[in-house]
Amino acid sequence: HFQADEGLLYLVLCLVGSEMCIRDSPWTWQDQYGFVLANDVSGATRTLICSGQTAIDSEGHVAHAGDMAAQLKLSLDNLETVLGHADFSLADVVRLTIYTTDVDALLEVLATLVGRLKEAECRASQTLLGVAHLAFPELLVEIEATAMK
Repeated sequence: HFQADEGLLYLVLCLVGSEMCIRDSPWTWQDQYGFVLANDVSGATRTLICSGQTAIDSEGHVAHAGDMAAQLKLSLDNLETVLGHADFSLADVVRLTIYTTDVDALLEVLATLVGRLKEAECRASQTLLGVAHLAFPELLVEIEATAMK
């Protein structure tokens, strides 16, 4: 860690795939939620922009209607499948946008997301947005990702 003399600027050096990444944050409160406020990636040769992944099964049907925890897990499973198909992993993700129709319900099961990302050594910048509805009325959560390596 590097602490600037003026202010509380922490620069944490890490590897994203094989690329050097500077995780830049003036605070540490976000650590408990498993994300960083910024990722400065240089030298990346590949970028994968993933569309929002939801609790859609392999047949294209909504799964786990009304169950936020199960939908979050399947959304993450689907994201990992998409990443893996392109030879990426959660560790390569630098940006996540999470959309939900029920922020309170998502926050109740947030440990699932935080634990999964921590296990994968994913420290992406993240945004959580509450929305009126997603593509299908039964969907509760959608996860969009950008991965680089």
